[in-house]
Order: sequence, then structure tokens, then C-alpha cells
Amino acid sequence: MRYFEDFQVGQVHELGSYVVTREEILAFAQQYDPQPFHLDEEAGRRSIYGSIIASGWQTAAICHRLLVRAVLEDSFSMGSPGVDELRWLRPVRPGDTLSARVEVLEAMPSRSKPDRGTVRTRMEVRNQQGEVVMTESAAVLFRRRPAQE
Repeated sequence: MRYFEDFQVGQVHELGSYVVTREEILAFAQQYDPQPFHLDEEAGRRSIYGSIIASGWQTAAICHRLLVRAVLEDSFSMGSPGVDELRWLRPVRPGDTLSARVEVLEAMPSRSKPDRGTVRTRMEVRNQQGEVVMTESAAVLFRRRPAQE
């Protein structure tokens, strides 16, 4: 299990990859982001994107899943105080394979709560062509290692 002390500035975690399906794009859009270019092939073709595309929120959710599987579920994560920046740089299309990595930018022990520290990160997500489709800068709180360990 990873504690705050196990995260070092400059450390990079490869988060794995995920294939985005047309069915997932449609289902997510129907429930959470029902814009025409997410829901309808013809509307997507007529849009600036030329096809249906995944919601940026879906892309972020997929990448969060990758982060949880690769880093957070094997750590003493205490949640996140928020995202500082989220950018959707290219559309995600049915059949795209997304690969993500996260870099540790800063690790700061809490001054007011000695049981935790904040790790600031930058995530980069690429498609199968190596194009960056999304970036995210965020902070995560982690429990500090107890003295007896």
C-alpha cells in the first residue's frame, strides 16, 4: 500500500489503456451529456467533429478509472480537494484506445493535519496515434505513514 511518503516529485505512473466503444459513448451521452454530436451519427457527421464523439466528461471518467486501478486502489488515498485544470484537446471517437500517465508535480505534508499530505499531479491522456486528447492537473490527499511503520 502506498502512503504519502511513497510519492516523489518527478515520479511517473503509467495508468494503462482503455478502448472506448460506440455503445459506451451513446449510453453515457444519453444519461449525462445529451448533446447531438454525442448521441446521433448524422448530427455528429454534420458537426465540426465529423462523427459522434465521446463527452469530455466521459473521457475524464475513463481516465479516473485508470488512475484508481493503477494507483489509488493500492494506496491510502483520502480523496481529492479538486481539479485545478482540465483540458479536452482532441475529440475521442468510437474505437479509440486511450492511454494515460500521471506525473507527480509536488508532494506537500499538511501543516495543520499531520496525518496527511497533498500530492499535486498532472495527467496526460493520448489516443492510439499518440495525440494528446486530455490533460488534467489535480491534487490528491494521502495518509502519511504511521511512525511505527
